[in-house]
Amino acid sequence: MNKSQTLSRRSFIKTTGLAISAGMLPLVSPLAAPADKKWPVGCRDLHLKVAGKPDSWSCMKALGAEGTEVCAELNLSCPNLFHPQRKYTVATAEGIRALKDDLAASGCRITAFMMANRLDERLEQELESARGLVNAAQQLGADVIRIDVVPSKLSGDQFLPFAVDACKRLCAIAEGTPIRFGVENHGKITNNPEFLEKLFDGVGSDKLGLTLDCANFYWWGHPVDDLYPIYKKFAPRVVHTHCKSIRYPEDKKNIRREIGWEYGKYNCPIYEGDLNFKRIVKILRKANYRGDLCVEDESLGKYPQNEQADVLRKEIALLKGLE
Repeated sequence: MNKSQTLSRRSFIKTTGLAISAGMLPLVSPLAAPADKKWPVGCRDLHLKVAGKPDSWSCMKALGAEGTEVCAELNLSCPNLFHPQRKYTVATAEGIRALKDDLAASGCRITAFMMANRLDERLEQELESARGLVNAAQQLGADVIRIDVVPSKLSGDQFLPFAVDACKRLCAIAEGTPIRFGVENHGKITNNPEFLEKLFDGVGSDKLGLTLDCANFYWWGHPVDDLYPIYKKFAPRVVHTHCKSIRYPEDKKNIRREIGWEYGKYNCPIYEGDLNFKRIVKILRKANYRGDLCVEDESLGKYPQNEQADVLRKEIALLKGLE
């Protein structure tokens, strides 16, 4: 390198540094999500009906939802999607085509599918169902499938090795596709960070991620101040979200509570709860999250039917404003 090249490089570094300091150039990590990248914000499909429109797609628009998580039963029917002329299924090529056509016509999208698995009761059936859903999800532009990894029959000691093997088999189904499975932290087992770590380490595949239910860790008994380090720890694994909240009394927020303590009494919309979604979004953004923000409001039944849509609209609008 000659002297003029050295001076040129030094001059460039100095000039660039001054420009960054002055705010003329953005300081962006190459691993960070683009600053203008917007995540679709929506809700679970079972909430859509509260908008009172004749089909799921007009309900989405009425709520301001940019996407929805769709429940797929073991037989690959989609019972929470509704339309006056048809029922939806992704079990057949015709069913996938009809759903794809309606999505295109309405301008709506599915951001994730959801399976309510009972892996230790019917593993082979679950794997066959997952195989069909992976195929359908690819065609419908949804690259995440939320799954349950909870024991139905096995004891705690037996369940971890079983869960690791079952999830390896699920991941094998998704190999060669863009699809990832998102284990939800749901119930007594997967809200335990130690179990989640052992599960992810045991499976050893990036096809297995986390559906982060922001409130379920709180429901499990973690003090509110302990939640954010947990979110941060697992943020690189997050592929999908469930956004809901709880408002506990002041003397219960930062202590360890029994699992599920008074949840039905204190669950609430996200704009009234203890969870700081601005902080959660910041954690996910830093971890290069590229999924959606999906409202799951288990407090809607506390409101008169004619107010429920407004609650959801407000929650969806809040999340859109945080990005």
